[in-house]
Amino acid sequence: MDIASIIGLIMGTVMLVLGMGFDFNKLVFDPKKLGGFVDYPSIFVVIIGSMLGSMMVAQNLKQWGTAIKATKLIFGLPKGSAQDLINMLVGFAETARRDGILALESVVEEIEDDYLVRGIRLAVDGTDPELIEAIMETELEILELRHNVVIKYWDLVGKYAPTWGMLGTLMGLVLMLADMRPETIGPNMSIALLTTYYGAIMANFLALPIADKLRSQHESESLIKSIVLKGVMAIQSGDNPRIVQQKLMIYLPPADRTFD
Repeated sequence: MDIASIIGLIMGTVMLVLGMGFDFNKLVFDPKKLGGFVDYPSIFVVIIGSMLGSMMVAQNLKQWGTAIKATKLIFGLPKGSAQDLINMLVGFAETARRDGILALESVVEEIEDDYLVRGIRLAVDGTDPELIEAIMETELEILELRHNVVIKYWDLVGKYAPTWGMLGTLMGLVLMLADMRPETIGPNMSIALLTTYYGAIMANFLALPIADKLRSQHESESLIKSIVLKGVMAIQSGDNPRIVQQKLMIYLPPADRTFD
């Protein structure tokens, strides 16, 4: 589990709660102040309006459901490391160089990465190199399309939530002007502004950070699969293991590159 996402959500929530309820003059926390920041109709307008109303129009029902289910991925960690993967591929290159590429058929059962398994099996079966590359690149493209559905959902929520906050504020102002009495102006104005506040929180504390986290995870997974693709093609072409290592190490930051 990615502890960073959990820490971020906790820290963000703590900062919001302290900002709403902490009396910086007396240096004490006053829970009663939190009540002034709670308005259920405003919450309803922003959350339902942005996550359901606008998004049901912007995307179809299947895309919406996929995005909601996949959001849990922000708590996941990348599977394996690029360095370990490179070491594995170099080992496969040594086996193929020494015993022939058919020898790799016995090791695929131990591999957990389905993408790598498919690539090795295509190479072992003697598939044309251009076809192997085309198949594996197509899978990468499909992966990107699938991930972009989820990322786009939260990008759009981040786009629409502040607007729904403004709509809620305008609703509150209309209601305030309809009952324009000195004793109601303050409370009604406060409630009207809360929807803008909720919209900002929804966009900048939840939606956009979730989209950025998912985008970062997609980039990490794409890097791993690119290493697999390049490694499989190098093994299939019979490259020397040292050359395979040289080809794959360029995917790592210079400080992380280690050569045997």
